[in-house]
Amino acid sequence: MSDIDNGIGSVSPGLSRTAHLQPSPLTRGTLVAAALCIFVAQFGLTVPAGLNGLFQQDFGTTASQLTWITDAFLIPVTILELSFGLLGDMFGRRRLLVIGSGILALGFTICVLTPGPETSQTIRLAVMWSGQFIAGVGAAAVIPTTLSMVAAGTHTARSRARGLSTWAAALSMGSVVSPVICGLAAKLHFGSNPYAGWKWAFIVVAILAVAVGVLAAVVAQESSSPEGRSFDWPGQITIAFAVLGFLFAVIQAPTSGWGSREVIGGFVVCAIFTAAFIFVERRQESPLLQLDLFANRNFSTAAIVTVVGMFTYLATGYITSIRLTAIQGFTPLAASVAFVVFNGVSALIQVPIASRLIVRYNPKWVLGGGLLLIAAGGFWMWQIPISHESIAVLLPPLAVSGAGMAFALTAVTAVVINTVPNHLAGMAAGWASLLRDFGFTLGPAVIGAIALGHAANQISSQVNSDPTLSQSLDAFNNSAASAPPDQQASAQAAIDAVNSGPLGANAVPSQIQLPDGGTVPFNPLQHTAFEALGSGYSIGYLVVGICALAAAVASMVFIGGQSHDPLIAPDSLED
Repeated sequence: MSDIDNGIGSVSPGLSRTAHLQPSPLTRGTLVAAALCIFVAQFGLTVPAGLNGLFQQDFGTTASQLTWITDAFLIPVTILELSFGLLGDMFGRRRLLVIGSGILALGFTICVLTPGPETSQTIRLAVMWSGQFIAGVGAAAVIPTTLSMVAAGTHTARSRARGLSTWAAALSMGSVVSPVICGLAAKLHFGSNPYAGWKWAFIVVAILAVAVGVLAAVVAQESSSPEGRSFDWPGQITIAFAVLGFLFAVIQAPTSGWGSREVIGGFVVCAIFTAAFIFVERRQESPLLQLDLFANRNFSTAAIVTVVGMFTYLATGYITSIRLTAIQGFTPLAASVAFVVFNGVSALIQVPIASRLIVRYNPKWVLGGGLLLIAAGGFWMWQIPISHESIAVLLPPLAVSGAGMAFALTAVTAVVINTVPNHLAGMAAGWASLLRDFGFTLGPAVIGAIALGHAANQISSQVNSDPTLSQSLDAFNNSAASAPPDQQASAQAAIDAVNSGPLGANAVPSQIQLPDGGTVPFNPLQHTAFEALGSGYSIGYLVVGICALAAAVASMVFIGGQSHDPLIAPDSLED
């Protein structure tokens, strides 16, 4: 049987089979520690999804500022995962897991210490973003380390499928529990600020991170694979700037414009440093990523499909979060029902069903089928108008998408991990995690750019074509000067919010209640912003469906056949 039939492809001698190596099997304690640590990391990653409405109210953010709260965590995760996968191989995975959990706790503690409204918005956001960034550094250490522990300790198709499915289910459970905790936390007051209940959710994550770090130190088995590995500083620096340039450009585009100097500069930085990364990696004796892996069609296809698949996953969650909380005004606790269905179905399917399917059938069919379900869910939600203000109407398509994610996440992880030898498990885990979290990072960034850009254009067009609306908006923008002196500051804050972008325009009510119980018109743009945002984020669901459909076709057409365990020679397999 040819190499490509076995899932290996044409790779360099350094990637040859290592049947003579017999690494230690995965212990129960190690699997438990890995599962709980990835649960907490994913919990932290998805915390902002249920709190976007509160962040909007507490910080008075623009669209890009709101996106940066989420992506301040995701960017270091994406940038640093390859290096942390390597460090775990070299110096010990358990040690790195404990350190990463501690950094995660530190970052969320800093977020909790964000000053109140009496401090300037710039300082408050700087503290919040800094805490999220530090927490992301911790997650960057935790995520690939947990995956490499599972990959390095499993040596048969059955044990690897079970290990990866358990890992994936724990990741999904983090996404299930997170919105519920966020919803409960949002009902509590934190000090005198009525919108600071989000801090309780961050306190919970910080405590959990400390707990699982201590548990990992006690029950996890130390493992490493330092053979032929060394730290690749040129590779890490170039890939970091490449990813950062790209993400900065995409996130900043809705605010600054796609043709602005900073956005174009971000894409130029990305292109230059991507070329530099390829150049230095081809000349490194121990590269961060062995580029010969891309000669393997299975690996290269799985790499692209991983990015697209994970993009559709977090994009679905992000759109749903913005739709339910920031646009329609549901409380975080009410909105958590949607996320429990979306992620709960995924978690329930992964271990009992997905793990068996990837053993019995070629993983590409499981992957393709999962992506088709995600596409079906995306197209279904695209058809639901924003005026249908109900959570229940979203639950069936979210269940379909969640089921698809269960199959896709388990299968694509298996394909990526199974295309490298066991002694490069850390590299494969780091690369798989980078691809996955790069897709995660693109979800809010790309969908935010598309949806908010569309909404802003629609609002502008409506104002320009409707003289009555235009005159009402002008009167509203000048209303602070005629307000009572003690209300001028709050009136001006409302005017600034309406003019900050579509989300701000939707957040300020169209009417305000008087002390006698009556109402008077206030924000003339609220209804227009509501409809424009609904239209923009519905397009996001359409994008999810198209991308998932394209990835499904690619996975089923371009990923070749795989044996049950393509990396270990048959005579070394256990029964």
